[in-house]
Amino acid sequence: MFLCFLENGLESASLMSGTLESLSGLGEDGSSVGSDSEINGLAVRRTDKYGFLGGNQYSDSGDKEVRVEVARQREVKWLDMFHNWDKWVKHRFQKVKLRCRKGIPSSLRAKAWQLLSNSQELLDANPGKFEELEREPGEAKWLDIIEKDLHRQFPFHEMFAARGGHGQQDLYRILKAYTIYRPDEGYCQAQAPVAAVLLMHMPAEQAFWCLVQICEKYLPGYYSAGLEAIQLDGEIFFSLLRRTCPMAYRHLKKFKIDPILYMTEWFMCIFSRTLPWSSVLRVWDMFFCEGVKIVFRVGLVLLKQMLGSVDKLRELQGMYETMERLRNISPDTIREDILVQEIITLPVTESLIERECSIQVKKWRESRGELTHQPVRRLHGTRAIFEYKRRAASISSGGSFSFLGSSIPPPGPLRASSKIRPSFPTRHSRIMKRDTEQKKRSGEQKTPRKRESD
Repeated sequence: MFLCFLENGLESASLMSGTLESLSGLGEDGSSVGSDSEINGLAVRRTDKYGFLGGNQYSDSGDKEVRVEVARQREVKWLDMFHNWDKWVKHRFQKVKLRCRKGIPSSLRAKAWQLLSNSQELLDANPGKFEELEREPGEAKWLDIIEKDLHRQFPFHEMFAARGGHGQQDLYRILKAYTIYRPDEGYCQAQAPVAAVLLMHMPAEQAFWCLVQICEKYLPGYYSAGLEAIQLDGEIFFSLLRRTCPMAYRHLKKFKIDPILYMTEWFMCIFSRTLPWSSVLRVWDMFFCEGVKIVFRVGLVLLKQMLGSVDKLRELQGMYETMERLRNISPDTIREDILVQEIITLPVTESLIERECSIQVKKWRESRGELTHQPVRRLHGTRAIFEYKRRAASISSGGSFSFLGSSIPPPGPLRASSKIRPSFPTRHSRIMKRDTEQKKRSGEQKTPRKRESD
C-alpha cells in the first residue's frame, strides 16, 4: 500500500526537519505545542518573522534584511507585472524569471504564486466549487488518516501549533476537498506539508487550487498510488548526479544507497521540511516559475555540498554515517545566497530532464514491465503552462474539453491541424513556384557553358 511506503519514507527522514513526534517540545501523546499561554505557563521566545515559535526552521534575527526602499521598489515592479501579467509572461519572461530568482516580496508572494501557477485562473473558472467539495462527506479511510496527520505539520509554527486551531482546520478542509476532487488519487501524506506551506500565505480556497496545480501540472503522479513517478524521478536524479557530481554518485553507489531512501521527502514536500525557511521560500519562488527542474537542482546542489569533496567523505565511512548526514542537514550549513546561486548556475535543463526521463522509462519497462500509471507530460513552470494554454487554444474550435477554464483539447503533444497549419494565398504560391522554376532553368543553362570553358 503506497501510504505505508510513504509513511515509512517520511518517518525515516523526519529527523531532517525536526517537525514530527520525535521532536522535543511535543507531548508524549504526540500533541503539538500550542500558543505562548498554552506551554505550561512558561515564557517562550517570540515568533520569528515567518511565524515559527521554535524548531529547526526557526530564524534568528541575524538574517540579512532588505532595505526598505529596495523592498518598495521591488513591490512596485511586481505590481506592474501583475497588471499586465500575460504580456510579461509572453514577451518578457526572462525578466519575470530573474525577479523570481531574486525573491518575491513577502507581501506579494501569495498573489505571485497564484499567477505563476495559473491557479488564479482555475479559481476564477470554478466559483463555488471548493465549497461544494467541502459539503461532500468524503471517504472515511482518507479522513481518518488526514485527521491523524494534522498535528505533524509544522507544529512549531503559530498557525498550526494549537490542536484544532484555525490552521489545522483549514488544512483538513483542503486535504479532504482534494480527495473528493480527485477520488482516483485520494490522499497522500506528502501533500499535507505542501498544503500547509500554501496556507501560510493564502486563504484555504486559493491554497486548494494552488495545490491542484502542483499535483497535476508541476508534479503529476507524485501523489498517486504506487509512487511510480517519484521512483522514476529518483532514477533520473541519480543519473543526473553522475553528470554533475561524480564523487557523490560513486559514494552512494558504493554503499548501495538508492535515491528513494533520501530524496522522497525532498521532492514530494518540495524541501519544505528540509531547508531553513528563508531558503524554502526562495526555492518555492523559483519552483513556481521554472518547474520541477528547480527541485532536481536543489537536490543535486545539496548532495554536492554534503558529499562533493574528499574531506567530507572521510567522515562518512559507511551507509549509516552517510544516511545520518542526509537525514540531518544542519541549517547552519545552508547559506541562502550560496544555495540560490548554485541552483541558478547548475547546468540541468528541462530538455536534459525529459531526455533522461525517456531513457529511464525505457529501462523501467525492460526490467519491471509496463508502468501502472503512464507518465503524464509535466509542464515546466509558468511559461510552459502559458504556452500550452495559448497553443492549445489556437486549435480549439470551442469544443467540450476544458483546461484551466479554457476550451482547449486534453493534455498531450500538439498535432498538426488544418486550423493552425499555415497556408499561403494562391497568388503568392504561384509566384513562389514560378521563381523556383526560373532559378532551376537558369542553373541548367549555366552548367554547359561552365563545362565548355573548362
